[in-house]
Parts: sequence; C-alpha cells; structure tokens
Amino acid sequence: MGDAELNLLRRLIVDAAREELLPRFNAVSHSFKADGSLITEADLAMDARLHSELAHHWPEIGLLSEEMPAEEQEARLATGDAPWWCLDPLDGTNNFAAGLPAFAVSLALIEGGRPEIGLIYDPLRDECFSARAGQGAWLNELSLGPRCLHRPLAHAMALVDLKRLPRPLASRIAEHPPYGSQRNFGSCALEWVWMAAGRGHVCLHGGQKLWDYAAGTLILEEAGGFSCTLEGDPVFRGGLAPRLVVCALDPELFRSWCEWLEVRPAAPPG
Repeated sequence: MGDAELNLLRRLIVDAAREELLPRFNAVSHSFKADGSLITEADLAMDARLHSELAHHWPEIGLLSEEMPAEEQEARLATGDAPWWCLDPLDGTNNFAAGLPAFAVSLALIEGGRPEIGLIYDPLRDECFSARAGQGAWLNELSLGPRCLHRPLAHAMALVDLKRLPRPLASRIAEHPPYGSQRNFGSCALEWVWMAAGRGHVCLHGGQKLWDYAAGTLILEEAGGFSCTLEGDPVFRGGLAPRLVVCALDPELFRSWCEWLEVRPAAPPG
C-alpha cells in the first residue's frame, strides 16, 4: 500500500467516524451480545459503512470484524496468507453509550501473517494514529519516533485493566503497585496509541481480542515501543483467543516492568 492509498484509507476512516459515530455519541440505545458485551446502532452503522467502503476500494482484500459471527471470523482466519482487514468499528462501546469521551475506530491490514498497516482514529480529538510496518508511526502528520523517558517504574503512570488478570497477579498489583499512578480508560485501541504517544508509561491488560491489538501492536512497535504476553511471546498471533498484554514505550521501563511481572520476553529490548 503506497502513500496515496494510505491517505485514502485515513480519509475513509475519518469521514466515516465523523458521519456515523459523532452524531450518535451518547444518543443511542444499546443491547447485549451473546457474550454479554454491549452493542449499539453506532457499532453496526460504522461496521456496515466501512465494510462497504473497503470492499469498494480494495475488493481483493477480505475483512474480519468484531461484529461478524464467530464462525465467519474463523473462516477468515483459515484463508492462509491472503491479506485481510481486521476491524473494530467502535472500540470503547460502553464509554460511547455512557457519554464518556474515550472511544475509537481501529483497523489493521494483515498480510503474510502480521500487521502491515495500522490505523486508529479518535474522532472527538481528531487524532489519527497510523503506522506502516518498517516505516514508522504517526499522529496525524507528526512522526512518533523512539524515545527514552528516563523515568523509573516507581514514578510511571500505568494503564492497567485489573478485571481480566489472573487473580494472584491482580491481588499483588492491588496490594503492592510498583508504579506511581494507575489509569484504565475502557478503550484498548486508545491505550495502545496513547502509550505510543507517551501519554502512559507501562500497560497491562488481561484479555485483549484480535481486533483490540491488531493495529495497536504495530503502532506502538513503529513508535519504538515494546510489547509481549505474560508468557513472553509476541502479542500478535492472528487467533481469536484473548491475549494478556504487557507493554511500555521506553526500553528500560519495559525491562523493569517485565522483571516485576516475572516475564521473560522472547525478544527483549536491545
């Protein structure tokens, strides 16, 4: 995908979010899926809009969306190395329905078994985060390059979701937090890109789905950040099972965070 196509993709996502999500913000009813998660008219409208737009411009590329039935998602994953889009049309649906200003659209292009393009758009702040594998990450037109924060773990701001963590780990963190302060914003996509922009320092989440991390892992990596699972494996696996995510922007913070969590990354920072 060249620069012109990437710019077109950004424009499609931005326009769709402004037209389908913003007019419905805090103004839609909701229902619940079979797994208990919330869904709104906005999720479905955004999903249908982007499904149509992506199929029109890139008919040769398949689509896996959070809103697809599980059997269709499994069928998409079974197509081998053929390229496909991974879409979360509205990440942070609970926030969206409650009027909390933390939600986003997340889209990744998966090719050869890994993310090649990642794009996450926050329509309330008009912030479009994007990345291309091996070529960098951007916030709108600003390059997000590698950086050292020179901040010890004890003074770090941690983005931590306790609800899905193994109980012993959640208890240990609650009783003896190794960081300075803690937040959780209810949108995995935003937490990935806010980490990439230096708005958080370390992150821990106990159960991210494929569409939660597909774009975010690439954007953080291309911004110079690091991530792994609690077992030390790469986060992106291209499967539907939830992944426990450990990440940090700064290499020294990542080492300290992994040491405290007793994680041995398969690819530690050089």
